Amino acid sequence: MMTPLAKATVLLPVLAALTACIPSPEDLETTPVKVQTPKGVVTCQLYRPDRVTWDRAIDFPASKMSVPEADAYCKQEGQRQLK
Repeated sequence: MMTPLAKATVLLPVLAALTACIPSPEDLETTPVKVQTPKGVVTCQLYRPDRVTWDRAIDFPASKMSVPEADAYCKQEGQRQLK
């Protein structure tokens, strides 16, 4: 039977190696795109071309729309580019 210290000694390097293999959103950023909306221009940061999960607004007319609304326009643009 392994002691807790022995388990930690084995698990920590394995977890560190696995974590290094997982890309962060910054690794997958594309050139930002501008989307014209009825309330103004939204600048979107799109990520993977095959998914829209991380797509988000990085600039938008804050006086005219909320963050979730701006993000929704960006996800919509990501979906449009996906097709």
